[in-house]
Amino acid sequence: MSHGPATEWKKDNSASIKSKLGISMFIVYTVVYAGFVIINVFSPSLMAMDIGSMNLAIAYGFGLIVFALILALIYNDFCTKAEKRLNAEAKENKDGGKGK
Repeated sequence: MSHGPATEWKKDNSASIKSKLGISMFIVYTVVYAGFVIINVFSPSLMAMDIGSMNLAIAYGFGLIVFALILALIYNDFCTKAEKRLNAEAKENKDGGKGK
């Protein structure tokens, strides 16, 4: 028993911007995470080094989590602005440049 879609899906005018930004951020995060893995594999004693009240492994791990959250907020902000701008441009072009 199909009731159809719950919402109407419209064209995503900012899909290409979202894709490029998402892939770029994924690559940046992968490089930072690879640094964590490489240090653990080749110099585990370095991860045992104390930094304040915790060791480097814990600090780096929490840093990775915080970095991921920051990237998510940046992604959301850029994509929201791009969606608003491109949807407004698409609406303006659809209306023939008449405005509202």
